[in-house]
Amino acid sequence: MRCVIFHQDTLKELQAFISDAEDNTSKDSTAAETTEEENNNNAPESEPPSKRVKLEPSGTDAPSERAAAAGPGPGDGDAAAVKLKDEEPCVCVVCLGILQDLCGPTPAVKIAEKVKAEKYEFDTLVLSVSLPAQLCVREHSCWLHVKKEMREKSMAVDKDDIIPVKEAFKWVMQGLVAKELGGVAVVTRSPFEVGVVFSHPDTDADCHFLASTCADCFRPTRNKQSVFTRMAVVKALEKIADVKFLKHYATPPEQLTSSCSLQDIQCGHASVFVAGRYNKFCRSLPQTPWVIDGERRMESSVEELIAAPLLSSFRADGFNFSSSGREDVDVRTLGNGRPFAMELLNPHRTRLSRMEMRQLQETINKSSDKIRVRDLQIVSREAMSRMKEGEEEKTKTYTALVWTQKPIQSEDIAFIDDIKDLTLDQKTPLRVLHRRPLAVRQRVVHSMNTRFLDSHHFYLGLKTQAGTYIKEFVHGDFGRTKPNLCVLLKTDADILELDVESVDVDWPPSIQE
Repeated sequence: MRCVIFHQDTLKELQAFISDAEDNTSKDSTAAETTEEENNNNAPESEPPSKRVKLEPSGTDAPSERAAAAGPGPGDGDAAAVKLKDEEPCVCVVCLGILQDLCGPTPAVKIAEKVKAEKYEFDTLVLSVSLPAQLCVREHSCWLHVKKEMREKSMAVDKDDIIPVKEAFKWVMQGLVAKELGGVAVVTRSPFEVGVVFSHPDTDADCHFLASTCADCFRPTRNKQSVFTRMAVVKALEKIADVKFLKHYATPPEQLTSSCSLQDIQCGHASVFVAGRYNKFCRSLPQTPWVIDGERRMESSVEELIAAPLLSSFRADGFNFSSSGREDVDVRTLGNGRPFAMELLNPHRTRLSRMEMRQLQETINKSSDKIRVRDLQIVSREAMSRMKEGEEEKTKTYTALVWTQKPIQSEDIAFIDDIKDLTLDQKTPLRVLHRRPLAVRQRVVHSMNTRFLDSHHFYLGLKTQAGTYIKEFVHGDFGRTKPNLCVLLKTDADILELDVESVDVDWPPSIQE
């Protein structure tokens, strides 16, 4: 049974009905007496006048006495409360007081005050309700009771005809909350969510019998404090047979005197995504915080320098950083920069104009000379896939300063310029083996060019498939990359400096300065 009698509202309706009925009775009696007097005046004197049986108890002719005899009037509904025989408050066995005491104008004001205090920026909202899992057990018990009673009366009822407590609460509260927030639209889907959380510790044990009857529905999880989640309880109730349920749980449920409590009101906004391109000009700046054995090695990182102003402007609680590939701490990113995206978690501010985004970009660029950001813009979650596609499918251009053990002349390296589409077999490099699975990956070096410096140094330009390990191609990584530059030059070689010249991913769209 999922519908609940609104005791006080029903009482008011009954009192109003009684009052209207009394008014109508009074009018009818007045009219009847007038007619009776006329008939008596016209009747023969020998015929005795007819008598009207009065409904009022004797001795209650005074208005105050009649009102007292009639019981509380319609204006007394707020003070009246439905009581049990022992004078304790009557709590609904299904909703445990949620639709009685925690559903109405007063709770709506409390919810609206919480939303206003959080200072979110939103046009619409969705109201969500988190009920104690044991309410599902009580609803199921009442449903079995209703089904039995209807069957005995040869009447049919479907479970879909019953309104869940959660839906009834939302139907009542959505309009009230919207009114308190100035008429904001309360919809079924919105990036801004207001969650109302109820609890009732006294009935936590109502679910426990399901653990023995449907053990496979309750499996311990690392992030959950209790196995009796609402989803697990619903799954168990769908699985358990009615007869088995009734052996363990009363129908209808036991009457209680304590109501649910409003445990929390939570506000949250869907993530906002900001994208752009960054240049890194420093050879001692990691892309993300560099922590080894719990100890931080560098004072800052690319993501932190970008994130700080964004978090402040959007008033977000946190962020997730992603980019099209990554460079090592000692590698610069030049040219038009590397595409990146920042997911801002639970932002309180969500709308920034183009001018405000430009000012935000300038704030980031002025905060440090180690990085520079361009094309900063708000994007959709779906657009993020464009960046990830480029990680494997696009090409990247590099410039490396190479050292050779054997002295060289310019003609010794000239043949490298003619090599096209060289396929490499690269086993996971030793330096990243702690965070990457061991595998052999095929990558392609599309083209190379050289610029001679001296007998032991030259610049090597490369255009490669995204994901190619350039350092390992140069020094060979103890033979884990084949072929490599050491094999091609027939001498040991190493890389002294590396710059990323371009990341050929056409995203995000460029913005004219």
